[in-house]
Amino acid sequence: MTIQEPALPPGLPAGDTRPDPVTWPGLHEVPTGARARVATPLARRLFSGAVKRLPVSVTIAETGQRLGQGGPSMTVVRADEFFGRLGRDGLIGFGEAYLTGAWEAEDLGGFLAVLAADLPNLVPAPLQKLRAAYVARPPRHQKNEVHNTRRNIAHHYDLSNDMFRTFLDPTLSYSSALFDTAVVRSTTDRRAGGVEVATPPERGGDLEDAQARKIERLLDATGVGEGTRVLEIGSGWGELAIRAARRGATVLTVTLSSEQKALAEERIAAAGFSDRVTVELTDYRNVTGQFDVVVSVEMIEAVGWEFWGTYFRTIDDRLAPGGRAGVQAILMPHDRMLATRNTWTWINKYIFPGGFLPSVEAIDEVTRAETTLRVTGRTSFGQHYAETLRQWDENFRAHADAVRGLGFDDTFLRMWHFYLEYSRAGFASAYLDVEQLIFTRPLEA
Repeated sequence: MTIQEPALPPGLPAGDTRPDPVTWPGLHEVPTGARARVATPLARRLFSGAVKRLPVSVTIAETGQRLGQGGPSMTVVRADEFFGRLGRDGLIGFGEAYLTGAWEAEDLGGFLAVLAADLPNLVPAPLQKLRAAYVARPPRHQKNEVHNTRRNIAHHYDLSNDMFRTFLDPTLSYSSALFDTAVVRSTTDRRAGGVEVATPPERGGDLEDAQARKIERLLDATGVGEGTRVLEIGSGWGELAIRAARRGATVLTVTLSSEQKALAEERIAAAGFSDRVTVELTDYRNVTGQFDVVVSVEMIEAVGWEFWGTYFRTIDDRLAPGGRAGVQAILMPHDRMLATRNTWTWINKYIFPGGFLPSVEAIDEVTRAETTLRVTGRTSFGQHYAETLRQWDENFRAHADAVRGLGFDDTFLRMWHFYLEYSRAGFASAYLDVEQLIFTRPLEA
């Protein structure tokens, strides 16, 4: 039987992409030894048993074996390496095997979305009880204490402003956009007071307009206007601060990324708002003063679950009585959050050290227990994040040569593509969601 070479999206290297051992220490090494000899056949059996009942098409290239019920395709190019990495390192090994080219998928996000939709059931229930003994624990040095959080942030956000420009829209917004669709009241979700849901967007909507819509909606919901004192936790590249200043607000925006600070200040000056916006390179926990509004867009994910109380207490302390806070947060199901909060993941290892996603229930619990903040509004738009990520990945692949020109290698290209599509799969399958949550601090505590 002849197996065709698996197709890849344009712009990505295919085949045996062995990582450079200096740039990617450890990743170039294929699992060997006693543990690999035991884990490899076990991983093969578990993987085969999981995918054979799913709507996917998996081909083992070396043998021609085909698995699955038909659907998005995956080709295992080097079976011993793939199953060795999966057996030794679980989902981290699964992702690393993609980085090295041990497996391929033409529609990576589509394939991963099928797995994400069935994630709690991929491993048989009896083996799930052994999960705590098997999965890797987060390294202590990645815990988001004040002294090392900047290092965690720099790992991602200080990569290169020019690299981020290759796939973001002109607003340089690195968070979910909100495309032009209807917003309807959910009749099923009553957590934390109920939620409004943005209906799914059409494919190919204008990303720049959608990012502006997201920001303006958050500023509207928190009442930002003439004379408003705004604290932004997590500056990004300055777009929200610029739009708040355009409304007549004064803004203090804080970041731990020196790259973001430099470009944010440049963009703020070019927009003519240097007199209204101050960008500080500091931890949110070090901010003093009082503000009418606190906004924070997809920064809570970098806080770490141990510090959610600190994060919301800081917002509570910085808000003036009667003030409002707007937090845009990526969310995961509460049961999965509890099951995985002490797990070191592929995303932690390669993309966001120290990061972890909250649930709505966790946010509600911690704010009720430790602050005076109360949720007064929620808007869910997870499918909009799926489309945002699809467009980011399409842009990134279209500019692959430019990324190489910035000094990034083919392993990085595959890593970033996997990260964007892995994330898209989470939202497309509804395993993940994103919400804008509005909090109000009472006039009297």
